[in-house]
Amino acid sequence: MITLSELQIKEVVILETGRRVGFIQDFEIDEKSGRITAFVVATRQIRGNLFNRISETIVPWEQIVTIGDDFILIHDEVSQTSMEKKEKSKEKE
Repeated sequence: MITLSELQIKEVVILETGRRVGFIQDFEIDEKSGRITAFVVATRQIRGNLFNRISETIVPWEQIVTIGDDFILIHDEVSQTSMEKKEKSKEKE
């Protein structure tokens, strides 16, 4: 079992690009099943802003590839959508 405090020190990284998204700040839970449905990741926006604003990114559980010792690897949402389209087109053939 892993605790929230252990997850919060792991950096979230997009598998396809290697882009660092940020660190887990919180998570969403399905009230009926008690299962985690998504992570809330705090991301810094430093594109020429005077202030480093922190925004939140919701990462659905389905996007998580693996939870390692130091990183949590996720699929990029755009890549995930295109992969699903390819799989559906293969099923139709």
